Amino acid sequence: MDNKTNFEYLLSDLTALNGVGIKTTNLLKKKNINNIFDLLWKLPKAYTDRSLSTKVKDLKIGENQTVTVVANKYLFPRIRKLPNRVKCSDETGELDCVFFNSYEGYIKKILPLGKEITVSGKIGYFKNKYQITNPKYVSENSSLIKQVHNKYSLTEGISEKIYNKIIKQIIDKLPNLKEWHSSKILNKFNNINWNDAIKELHKHENIGKYKDHFYQRLAFDEIFATFLVNSEIRKKIKKVKKKNKIINLNKQKQLINKLEFTLTDDQIKSINEINEDLSSSTKMFRLLQGDVGSGKTIVSLLAAFNTINSGFQVAVMAPTEILARQHYNLAKKIFPSNISTELLSGKSSYKEKKLILNELINNKINIIFGTHAIFQKTVKFKKLGLIIIDEQHKFGVNQRKRLSDKGGNDCDVLLMTATPIPRTLTMTIYGDMDLSIIREKPKNRKMIKTYSKLESKIDDVIKFIKKEINSGNQIFWVCPLIEESKKLDHTSAIQKFEYLKKLFPKQVSILHGKTDINEKDEILKRFLNKEFKILVSTTIIEVGIDFPNANVIVIENANKFGLSQLHQLRGRVGRGEKEATCILMFKSNLSENAKKRINILKETNDGFVISEEDMKIRGFGDILGFKQSGVKNFKLADPIQNSDLFELAEKEIKRIELENENLSKFKPLIKLYDRADIINDIA
Repeated sequence: MDNKTNFEYLLSDLTALNGVGIKTTNLLKKKNINNIFDLLWKLPKAYTDRSLSTKVKDLKIGENQTVTVVANKYLFPRIRKLPNRVKCSDETGELDCVFFNSYEGYIKKILPLGKEITVSGKIGYFKNKYQITNPKYVSENSSLIKQVHNKYSLTEGISEKIYNKIIKQIIDKLPNLKEWHSSKILNKFNNINWNDAIKELHKHENIGKYKDHFYQRLAFDEIFATFLVNSEIRKKIKKVKKKNKIINLNKQKQLINKLEFTLTDDQIKSINEINEDLSSSTKMFRLLQGDVGSGKTIVSLLAAFNTINSGFQVAVMAPTEILARQHYNLAKKIFPSNISTELLSGKSSYKEKKLILNELINNKINIIFGTHAIFQKTVKFKKLGLIIIDEQHKFGVNQRKRLSDKGGNDCDVLLMTATPIPRTLTMTIYGDMDLSIIREKPKNRKMIKTYSKLESKIDDVIKFIKKEINSGNQIFWVCPLIEESKKLDHTSAIQKFEYLKKLFPKQVSILHGKTDINEKDEILKRFLNKEFKILVSTTIIEVGIDFPNANVIVIENANKFGLSQLHQLRGRVGRGEKEATCILMFKSNLSENAKKRINILKETNDGFVISEEDMKIRGFGDILGFKQSGVKNFKLADPIQNSDLFELAEKEIKRIELENENLSKFKPLIKLYDRADIINDIA
């Protein structure tokens, strides 16, 4: 096999394997195992040692054991539903092999009378005699059974025996792939090649040996493959030559001086990085990442201001209309009156929309705000120079690439997220982008005091709420579910709304997943205008919305949320001048992990520290409280356990980029691990 055929064999359909038909293939596909390569990561969880043979007299009830016997007599009852039996023995005693739902012909074939047969299975005892019911393994060739058999987390409908057979066949036929790593990298993993590492991975004696060189090499391969794809996307974007923006620093300074607050060092550093990108001749593709309330919006609006002053238009997209409106209002407030600012809203009439679209194409609008609707085909710009996307954590690599293409060659792209995530994850999810991070909070931002309260102490919480309302403050009250569930003992939002309404008549409103989008916007607007005091809500309070007068958030069943999610919710308060409070409520039966999470929140307001701790507690798969479409689903690598491998991969990528190394040798790696259609020309 040449190298091409080698790695392409691994991407073959499962039916290329002997004894694997359509039925087994379909069962495996349900588990997202679509080809031979995918099966390599179906790792043994434990093993059964069938290599030792036991005499009948020494059998142990309840254990899996192997015994060599002679079949003496068939007992095939004529009554349906009764099992078929085969009386067997060795020189030390008797053993029955019992079969349910097996045909007589099949039993006669596998257990011919008078022949010495090796059987293996769980030992039972019935009517003073040992028996094996539905033996796992039966063969005249004892060497096929007398070995160590791996145990797998089984796909329904596929037996352990079939799994072992399939995996053994793949391991035996493993192709020798041409090495893609440099000798310097290989040295770090004891010079083990890919083929041998896979073989070691499947040996029963290596189960759980995550720190061994074979495991580390394979974990590095998948991290490196992801980084390589990200590097190629970055390179492709940088190849696009654009008309550079001319940054007017005097105008920027005048605008900053008029602000009611002082910019933090991190905000200044971020705007400088963005300005450098805007004024370069290569396309900006940058992520502005900052903790809740760190002031990302003002940085993005300064970037928009500089772009407009350079003669280009700007489009700002937010996940919800209320957030788009908030950004629009802030821009109107801080921008000079000669900058034409518009909001494209779902509520705009047909006539208004038509006028806006017409003015956009004629360059009469400098900056437009809206939801994803501003990127519809009907929306055309005369001279779009910058796209700003707020809170698009659900954008995967492919969507971001399409977005970058949509703006045209002269258009820069800035994405923002208020979801602080550990560096190893940032490298994975956003590795195709340049990164600016705002860690410090504005000087006037006070720390949110966080308390935990038992649910039984709700009267104390109500007393505190009354005091806050009398001081003119507003309250968020968050419940995890909309309706009562028999399985879950959560208090529902509706029930809590009824309860609070009695205590605070005409002062309470409710928001939940079934609230109509227009009604939701209306409720949030009324809350913003202080028309009521308490907003009962499920977790749909939007990230980023400013309610300066909301100073208290009560979160029920706090132990049911992830740390990062609790931190995001807590960030809805403390956005005004006054001190803010977060009350985490829970039932008494807290798990150790839940106690850990609550204590971490009490100790720190730093989202980056919190997300690191969250990942340690929960693993990296779902630290954001929802499945993130951009997250690479690693099979072996772990951003906490393998942070050193992430750093090594990053260094190696930088070296490859610096030396402009030919990537053709990495073709099998990218094809196998990423199957990246996004860079077909190298993969």
